[in-house]
Parts: sequence; structure tokens; C-alpha cells
Amino acid sequence: MSQDTERKTLTLKTLTKSTVWDVQENDIFRMWEGAEKDSDTRENLRHYTDIIRSAFMIEEIEDTPIMKTKYEKQGYKVAQLKLDEDKKITWAIKKRPIVRVTDLTYENVRHITAAKLIEVLDRNFGGGWDSISQSIKDIIESGFDISTTTLPKDRLHKKGGMYEKKINDGFEVLEVPKGTWVEAIFAKAKPEAEKPRMKMSSLRDLDSDSEEDDDADVEIEDTYNKPDEDDMELEEPNDEDITEDNYSTMMDLGSGDPDEEAENISDYGDE
Repeated sequence: MSQDTERKTLTLKTLTKSTVWDVQENDIFRMWEGAEKDSDTRENLRHYTDIIRSAFMIEEIEDTPIMKTKYEKQGYKVAQLKLDEDKKITWAIKKRPIVRVTDLTYENVRHITAAKLIEVLDRNFGGGWDSISQSIKDIIESGFDISTTTLPKDRLHKKGGMYEKKINDGFEVLEVPKGTWVEAIFAKAKPEAEKPRMKMSSLRDLDSDSEEDDDADVEIEDTYNKPDEDDMELEEPNDEDITEDNYSTMMDLGSGDPDEEAENISDYGDE
């Protein structure tokens, strides 16, 4: 499904704080217009507005040509929204820009490219990757593979080195000068994990088949009256079962010279 098709299928009801970053200002107006006749949507306008505000700057303005022109010059899109039969409002909305690392969130980090991330990092860097707070690192690494290396300037671009390998593997790179050394930060978007989808009928068939197979093949053992192992007493050996093959009174004389050991035994007998 293309991104344009996905945007058209989104509605206010299905919009989330993640998917809202996929849409543009005109999409918001379109979705609002489509929800005008839905009473359930009208009752939850505050909830949907909060979701929209997470990705857009919203200003409620006077519906005059002067105000409209003022906000349009600032990059806003302006349109009139119908809340009910008797009430209308005019919104000026603009997508929130991501220009600093502090603008990154778990909801929007997967909606920017690696090149855009490098641009954001470049605008905020001073001390390199380690200068970023751990919480921001966690957000970035949830959407991107990040690796770094610090080398002397004349060695960073060495043929066959890490820099060349990363670039060939599709990574974007930011170089942060550190005196005569350079820290290279490599970034590449992580692939989105596909969620397995199964039809409900298939799931029901799978469950029913499993239940039938389990019922047919498994034999349940009645262990209610079976004593526990800890409670079982060891039986004394039966004299009738003892034979010369399984019973011996001989001492283990070791592996020495049999004649010498026999002599020692005879000495005990003399005493």
C-alpha cells in the first residue's frame, strides 16, 4: 500500500500519535470533514484534537482575510471546520518541525529518514554522540542503527576501512571534528518488523484442529491413588532372591599381588 493510499484510508477515529506524523495539513482537514456526520466523533473532538496537536501546531483564528494571509505567510494551512450545525471554527495548522534532537519522540523517530536524522544531529552537536542524553539516544536507536568511530583525520577515509564499508552498506554519516581527530556517527533506518496477519477463520480452524488432535491422542493417567515417591518405603531384600551370583561377603583386597595379600591375611589368622 502506498503512502498516499494509507493517508486516504486514515480517519480521525483510526489516527494515533504515531500515524499522525504520516499525514499533512490538508489530510487533517479532509478527515475532519469526513467526521462531521459522525456523532461519536463529535463527542470525542478533544481526544482527536490532542492527537493532532502532538504532530501539528494549531491556532484558532478569526475568519478574516488579514488573519488568513498572516498565517499562510508563516507556512500554515488555513480552513474552516464545522463542529456542529450551528458552530464553525477556523484553524491554522502547521506540521511541527523536527530541528533539534529534543524534538524527537518514539512516535515520530520512524517517520524521518537517516539523512534527516543526520541533519538534526549536525544542528545540535558539539561534543559528539556521547554528548546526547541517554533518553534521546534510546529514542534514536529505537528507529535507527547507530555506530561510531573516532580516528585521526588522515585515517578516517582509509580505503577498505569502516567508513567505506558503512557507506557502501547504506549508512548516512556525520563527521564531528575533535582537534586532529574526527568522530564519525553512522545512521541507518531499522527495517520495520512485519506483524503476522492471520484470518480469524484460520485461527479458529487451527484451534479446533489442535483440540481434536489433543483429545484423540492424549491418554490421561489416573494418578490420584498413586503414592508419592517420598512416601514409598524401600522393600527389604527377600532371602529367597539372594544367590551366590548376586551376593558376596568377600573383602575388596585391591589390585596388589594376590600371594602377598593372602600371606597378610594368614598373619591375622595366626594372631
